[in-house]
Amino acid sequence: MSIRHTTMDSPLGQLTLTARGEFLTGIFYEGHWHMPPPDYFGVPVGLQDPVFNVTRVELEEYLDGHRTDFDVPLEARGNPFQEKVWSRLQTIPFGETVSYGELAAELGDPHLAQAVGSAVGRNPISIIIPCHRVVGRKGQLTGYAGGLPNKRLLLELEEPATVREGKLF
Repeated sequence: MSIRHTTMDSPLGQLTLTARGEFLTGIFYEGHWHMPPPDYFGVPVGLQDPVFNVTRVELEEYLDGHRTDFDVPLEARGNPFQEKVWSRLQTIPFGETVSYGELAAELGDPHLAQAVGSAVGRNPISIIIPCHRVVGRKGQLTGYAGGLPNKRLLLELEEPATVREGKLF
């Protein structure tokens, strides 16, 4: 399978996209926490790559307020606990948030909040697997691999999730 990467500019800064075969495997910010090893990125290609072109279009639509979910095929690889957390993140509705503690309780142990936080922080497909929708116990913004300003921007984009003039704000 072809492992490759490209970059794209966005209102969140330059994003690095990674893919393996037909699947998007990563969206990383400049200065992203927990970057994978160099071999994760494969060879550089352009945005015309089919996976990256679909991702670019969907991200632009989302950031412009015209998309609330994504269709690009994903492959997020981690340990079983991380994959369980990432799967749950994908069920958090647009415009809603959940706390690390709530996720831990749903996974069977409210004392797992730090482990959940660690898994959330290692989410390889930022934005599309919406780790920005996870907040602290009292709703406060806490760590985000792409930086708190980007987390705030994404949450503001989704809140409130109402349609005005054909856009979501």
